[in-house]
Amino acid sequence: MRTRYALVESVGAAFARTVAASLTAPRAGRFSLFLSGGPTAREAYRELAVLTAPDAGATGAPGGQTVDWSTVDVFLGDERCVPPDDTDSNHRMITEELLEHVGPVGSDHPMYVSGRPDQAAAAYQRLVAPLHRIDLVHLGLGPDGHCASLFPGSTALAIDDPSVLVVADRDPTANNPHDRITLTLPAIARARQVVFTVSGTSKQGALARLVAGDDLPAARVRAEDVLWLVDAGAAGDTALPGGGGELLR
Repeated sequence: MRTRYALVESVGAAFARTVAASLTAPRAGRFSLFLSGGPTAREAYRELAVLTAPDAGATGAPGGQTVDWSTVDVFLGDERCVPPDDTDSNHRMITEELLEHVGPVGSDHPMYVSGRPDQAAAAYQRLVAPLHRIDLVHLGLGPDGHCASLFPGSTALAIDDPSVLVVADRDPTANNPHDRITLTLPAIARARQVVFTVSGTSKQGALARLVAGDDLPAARVRAEDVLWLVDAGAAGDTALPGGGGELLR
């Protein structure tokens, strides 16, 4: 496992360039892309759409990248158990900010549509189980240190069975609303690359604790390559491991 930290001027722009590079790298077969939710993710997907939309070069998008989105299978890393048109739906946000702009993707897999959370989680488990390797997982960092919907003290966080990939979960403190469906840590560990995006002063405390070695949910993430993209607001006075030099400004 390799873990890298990068202090970046714009988390959204750095994410877009990172993911575009992965999507355009030589590969055999399809690309499995697991996406997230939240304000930072919204910015990141907006930037990714600008960079990789079919007409990016024609419209003068700086550094526009040609991505064959028809070979990309889009999944979610977690979702709130709300109707698909709800403003709190991660999939709705992903559709509005990314999928509607980049053209048809190979496949698109909402995590929750209706019904009991445990049944929806079981259905997604069956969907992702054949993916013995995942190409890229995008994660954020909550002020409490959670990532995906793996909250401190939650039942999902304790799962270490490598065959259990998707479960229903909820925040035991009720600070984060709605029942959730989430990838487990063993599922995330299947990823070739995990990209964390951390932006804004509200994340300073969690990031400082994580760098100091506290046992936060996000600190438990393991994968082949874990990249933390952090802006100055989130970093504050915390010295990022490895120097955290400027990357992808």
